Amino acid sequence: METKIQQIRQKVESAIAQIKNSDELEKFRIDFLARKGTIAELFDALKNVQNSDKPVIGKKLNELRLFAEQQFEQLKNSLHTAKKSEHQYIDLTLPGRTLPIGTRHPVTQTLDEIKSIFYSMGFGIADGPEIEDDYHNFEALNFPADHPARDMQDTFFLAKDVLLRTHTSPVQIRVMKEQKPPIRVIMPGKVYRNEAISARSYCLFHQVEGLYVDKKVTFSELKGTLVAFAKQFYGSNIKYKFRPSFFPFTEPSLEMDITCFLCNGNGCRVCKHSGWLEVLGAGMVHPNVLKNVGYDPDEVSGYAFGMGIERITMLRLGITDIRLLYENDVRFLKQF
Repeated sequence: METKIQQIRQKVESAIAQIKNSDELEKFRIDFLARKGTIAELFDALKNVQNSDKPVIGKKLNELRLFAEQQFEQLKNSLHTAKKSEHQYIDLTLPGRTLPIGTRHPVTQTLDEIKSIFYSMGFGIADGPEIEDDYHNFEALNFPADHPARDMQDTFFLAKDVLLRTHTSPVQIRVMKEQKPPIRVIMPGKVYRNEAISARSYCLFHQVEGLYVDKKVTFSELKGTLVAFAKQFYGSNIKYKFRPSFFPFTEPSLEMDITCFLCNGNGCRVCKHSGWLEVLGAGMVHPNVLKNVGYDPDEVSGYAFGMGIERITMLRLGITDIRLLYENDVRFLKQF
């Protein structure tokens, strides 16, 4: 009996060494560890062994069964680990998976490009508070007391003489009060208007205004600056024209039009079939504004200009509804 036990152990060792997959492992279990397997048959034969030899033979049988079970479990775990590793194999030669990332908002893209152009032209960047007082937003900028913009229908007043700025021009006043000429800055930022929200208007939008004050600043310099900007921003082949206009804080004042880049000046719905697009307003700083900040209009002069960023963004990207810029719809924003 002991010899037979030794032979079975050798068979177990030989069978374990040849197992390569789970099917062969299952066959091993059936052959040796099942109820009708080889080891179970040896236990059945134990009843035929003399009583004096049963303790020794029984111990050897238990050791054989324990050995076979341990070998089975070890191999089972080994095959499971190998199969799991096979599924987790990473081919390092494959291209990486691109993770979704955000992009700059279309308005931010336009604003950054405008700032970059003026920065290259020698302009600095100034900022100011969005909550303003009546003096900086209107009075210092030569708005008369009865100007419509000072009514609650057009302006968000937070308290008496305290409001959300309606343009970035108040920053001009603050800069000129804090600095002496020469001054050459642009002032980007948010502004607020009490307007009905529609496809063409919104209660919040962005502006970029520019200011240059020094001795003997001329109207020709203003026009040259605007043309240089327009050719960099809209393309060197554009045509442009200046029209007289009126703003309380500049005199003389103008508006700049460029050929519609959507229809190449042939006329379309966006340019109202005129072939021209209004892109900004500008003018020479009004003498009264210079006086309000302590400058002598006989000693210094300057020019100012301003443009709406949302309007430019919509024109360049073919966006027809300004509300799309503020709804945070990823389906819309990821196009840009």
